[in-house]
Amino acid sequence: MTVYVDDVRHRFGSMIMCHLWADTLEELLAMVDKIGVQRKWIQGHQTLSFGKHRNASWVHFDIALTKKAAAIRHGAVLTDRYGPVEHTARLALASPDPDRRARAQQQLDTIATIRARAAA
Repeated sequence: MTVYVDDVRHRFGSMIMCHLWADTLEELLAMVDKIGVQRKWIQGHQTLSFGKHRNASWVHFDIALTKKAAAIRHGAVLTDRYGPVEHTARLALASPDPDRRARAQQQLDTIATIRARAAA
């Protein structure tokens, strides 16, 4: 199991933010506890958001770049900007819905093509 952090840079006030997520909720919460991010900032998980569902297509935290560095020191794997899409697509591959699985596979194929072009 793995914790991931991406290389995106989004402004939030005076901070620059990126995304942190994991293969399991337990791993994700363990990481934010280690790096000092409050659990209340979770997105995409209604129970831990104190009943306020923060809209997100996957369970993650937006974290500042200083927290990103700490997460990497604690073993988080750095991904590119397609990491979150790849993660949600891999989850969707387990869906009983064949249309959802097909869309997920298409997303994974597209990401692989984009990454191959960038590497060439």
